[in-house]
Amino acid sequence: MKSTDEEDHQQKPATGSDVAAEPAEDFQGVRTAETLLRAVPMGLCLAAMAIMVKNSQDGDFGSISYSDLAAFKYLVYANGACAAYSLLSAFYFAIPRPATLARSWTVFLLDQLMTYIILAAGTVSTEILYLAYKGDVNVTWSEACSVFDTFCRRATTSVGITFGSAVCYVLLSLVSSYRLFSTFAAPVPFLSSKSQEIAAFPS
Repeated sequence: MKSTDEEDHQQKPATGSDVAAEPAEDFQGVRTAETLLRAVPMGLCLAAMAIMVKNSQDGDFGSISYSDLAAFKYLVYANGACAAYSLLSAFYFAIPRPATLARSWTVFLLDQLMTYIILAAGTVSTEILYLAYKGDVNVTWSEACSVFDTFCRRATTSVGITFGSAVCYVLLSLVSSYRLFSTFAAPVPFLSSKSQEIAAFPS
């Protein structure tokens, strides 16, 4: 009679060439929900990008545009890249296909990458907005939003939407990591067996 550990080990593939079982009909709703979750950031990223691209204002003290600030330019590029990825990943998950270790790792790493990209865009843009609203007396940097109020409001809206898409990417990262590490065993058999030995060692 086989032990419980041996049965659990056989249920999980341990190499990149192994393929997980096809999802049951009960999990089709989960696939549909994830596909929608992957499509939502596309709309948010496009909205944030469109607002920022059109963001410029002329005033008595000159004119300002998003392209004058590197942080806002990066926000536009980041939202564009994430919108494209959202579209591709939504199409990818809309078509049922067996999950392999290589595909699961690819999706996991791309989700992580896009999460960091969009979070960085929102963070650096928030810092610029803070300086625009509050200024910095230590470097004699006066606030600018009292003069360019429309520009600041639009930039704030764009940054807020960007953080909304970042929340979606955080959720997607959690979903893809759960799928990867709950479906497949550790990629290195030595580490897997070693961890079992440590766990079984009496205290």
